[in-house]
Amino acid sequence: MDQSTFSNQTQDANLEYYFQQQKQAYLKQPNPTLAERKQWLKRLKTQLLKQQKQIANSIKQDFGNRSKDETRLMELLPSIMGINYALKNLKEWMQPSKRHVSLLFQPAQAYVMYQPVGVVGIVVPWNYPLFLAIGPLCQALAAGNRVMLKMSEFTPTFSALFKQLIAEIFPENLVHVVVGDATVAQEFTTLRFNHLLFTGATAIGKHVMQAAAQNLTPVTLELGGKSPVIIGQNADLTASVQRIAFGKSINSGQTCVAPDYVFVPETQLARFIEHYQKAVHQFYPEITQNPDYTSIINDRQYARLRRYLDDAIEKGATVVPLYNTEKTQHRSLSHFLVYGVDASMLLMQEEIFGPILPIIGYNNINEAIDYINHRERPLALYYFGNNTQEQQHVLTHTHSGGVCLNETLVHVGQDDLPFGGVGASGLGSYHGYEGFLTFSHAKSVFVRPQLSFMKFIYPPYGTKFQKMIYKWFLR
Repeated sequence: MDQSTFSNQTQDANLEYYFQQQKQAYLKQPNPTLAERKQWLKRLKTQLLKQQKQIANSIKQDFGNRSKDETRLMELLPSIMGINYALKNLKEWMQPSKRHVSLLFQPAQAYVMYQPVGVVGIVVPWNYPLFLAIGPLCQALAAGNRVMLKMSEFTPTFSALFKQLIAEIFPENLVHVVVGDATVAQEFTTLRFNHLLFTGATAIGKHVMQAAAQNLTPVTLELGGKSPVIIGQNADLTASVQRIAFGKSINSGQTCVAPDYVFVPETQLARFIEHYQKAVHQFYPEITQNPDYTSIINDRQYARLRRYLDDAIEKGATVVPLYNTEKTQHRSLSHFLVYGVDASMLLMQEEIFGPILPIIGYNNINEAIDYINHRERPLALYYFGNNTQEQQHVLTHTHSGGVCLNETLVHVGQDDLPFGGVGASGLGSYHGYEGFLTFSHAKSVFVRPQLSFMKFIYPPYGTKFQKMIYKWFLR
């Protein structure tokens, strides 16, 4: 897709019109049936499976290069699995939840019913443009909502394709895809959505939350941050390094839960570097002509990563490139290890979001924990080691959105685990049942039959029955 086409789509965006369309459609159909919701999800799944080749090609074009297998494994596969999980469990999720009624209020019934919130807005980032659109879309539809999605301007080819694919299977008043630049995104976040989900940078997330606050719109923010890795003293170094290298190198590190920096026992620093280089080279023997090696998304991000490296070198760090050449035409940035880092360096202050891994040596596990706890709470934390006592020590003495023990990344793909951040790394969660709850209003319902004893506590006060109640319950 050429730039002129993208510009025309940007100019054609009439957000308030589409929002009102969806709002009116929701008011006419405020509680879609189980059959209707499952039909929507099946329609979405069928379209994704049918168009997977086009999807992979368009994402590859936007990145400059990204393996079609990487798109299938990291985006299409979890998207389909999430839809299948929702289809399997949706009937149970929609059931009212029976709640306890105290003896004082008997006879009565109480339950919670799960009601669609209405019109949901989803802001999709560029790094996983399919998975981070389909995940929340699936759960919002499962909850019975209407949905508008704002796609990233940094993936114009895929965004245009996704808009077309969605328009083929859903009417605009059910699901509508918006394309456009940052100005369109800003306007999008000011709409009076019943819930707004944003995935992206922390700095932008603050603006999104501020815009939503003007309408008292509830928000879910998935923001990222600097996700640390701790290698325990008794960890299997070979297996640990391979899993860390995979988590860092997939999508060239452009992953919100990618390992950002790693704590390594001082005595194992040299072995870690040796094993890490070997692991990455096994994945990618070379990068200039390798169809499996993902490019950096655009020149701006490429320059940012280069600036981090230059800053680290100027401030005394040792930077080890894992490859001698780079293909700048498609922004194939070499993988780098960096040690001798300190807090003044940009790559230790900002989320790296690229194939650069700082290494910090430590002697005692509490050194690593103290370092992590004196910084913003990350989206993910990874611990490697088989000492169960130390595992629990890390779990109970740190805060992060999620944790993997002896693995990286894959907690995000677990349909029955909520995904979300804490503090600066996010607000709220989704995926699976938690996604259904995020996009539902849990309405409390109290049901009184014809028989009621409540009249015995009505004024005037001081009756024998009231005194008996105090005696029984105020203890």
